[in-house]
Amino acid sequence: MKKMLALLLTGATVFSLMACAAPAAPAATAPEEAVEEAPEEAAAEEAPAEESGETFVFKHGFDLDYPPYSFIGEDGQIGGFDVEVAQAVCDYYGWEYEAVPFNWDAKDAELNAGSCDCIWSGFTMNGREDDYLWSKPYSDNTQMIMVAKDSGIASLADLEGKIVGVQTATSAYDLLNDEEGQKQLADTFAKLEVYETYTIAFNDLKAGAIDAIAIDVTSGNFLMSGETDYEFLAEMLGSEQYGIGFRKDDQELCDKINAALDALAADGTIDKIGKNYPDIYDYLILK
Repeated sequence: MKKMLALLLTGATVFSLMACAAPAAPAATAPEEAVEEAPEEAAAEEAPAEESGETFVFKHGFDLDYPPYSFIGEDGQIGGFDVEVAQAVCDYYGWEYEAVPFNWDAKDAELNAGSCDCIWSGFTMNGREDDYLWSKPYSDNTQMIMVAKDSGIASLADLEGKIVGVQTATSAYDLLNDEEGQKQLADTFAKLEVYETYTIAFNDLKAGAIDAIAIDVTSGNFLMSGETDYEFLAEMLGSEQYGIGFRKDDQELCDKINAALDALAADGTIDKIGKNYPDIYDYLILK
């Protein structure tokens, strides 16, 4: 009888313990649910800005004084053909546009530091093919010599013993310092005066401080707009094409910009912008 009573009491105790333990079972499923949610949260953090719903900020790097392609006006507003087209690309994709103006000789430092996504500012591709990842060319150009009409300089040979101005880090500067370019011509100058911007060089030309300027024809046309006392020599220094320079590992961004340029050319946007800049319009490849 004691054994039977003991067995009954033991069975009741086990049943009671099992009943008490039962409600804890659902808690065991909680870690499994947490594990399922964690990968989704991690994926959201790693997703590109566009896929995660964030707006991509396109940082446009450009020369702060290279009209008509890019400049900062006296009112502090940015402008220029390249600036307007870059803004149109951002509108096309729904990107946020950020202007990153700089002195031209700082362009590589700005790009390599990640301060900007590209160099887009009347940027010559020729001779720099291996230095950057390039967009398709969008404009033809020519390097010329600008002089005052009464200077008595009628040919490249007449530049011997003269002071010629050029903007630093430009294709004209490179051409006049290249043994395979026009260095032999530059060696005949009394001096090659190097300027931070062509605007300053043109002011010196007007003041008589220099005798000529080596400059691309489109920028020269812009500077001479409204001026009647200046002209280009008939002989050119060289020809070139403009493109957009990216870091070499930014192929995806380069491809997107190229696609947008094609679309904006097809719908007439680039043509419309180009007509606001008659000094370069005839040289545009995409329009």
